[in-house]
Amino acid sequence: MARQVLLIEDEPNIIEAISFILSRDGWSVATHANGETAIEAVRRHAPDALILDVMLPGKSGYDILQDLRADPATQALPVLMLTARGQKKDRDMADKLGVTKFMTKPFSNAEVLAALRDMAPAAE
Repeated sequence: MARQVLLIEDEPNIIEAISFILSRDGWSVATHANGETAIEAVRRHAPDALILDVMLPGKSGYDILQDLRADPATQALPVLMLTARGQKKDRDMADKLGVTKFMTKPFSNAEVLAALRDMAPAAE
């Protein structure tokens, strides 16, 4: 059975690129673009891993991550956070909130794939 990943991102080009490379690698990819309803999307899709943008309409990725970590049902969900703002304070904030991995844009397709494979290895 394919591993499930939920991509919460509002930039169409990034959604298309990440969806393509992950699908090609055997992942089942669901997407969502609104920060306000992101938690509902996580509950609905129950992904094996989450790729989360920091800057989203309605609610920031940091707030979403904080909510995920506060809920016993999602606190262990592997989260790869993507941001165009890669300053140390952004990385520190993500670490403090419990991010699994943090990546700055622009990133390579290989980096995203490697991070996701590392966070949510395939079942044997």
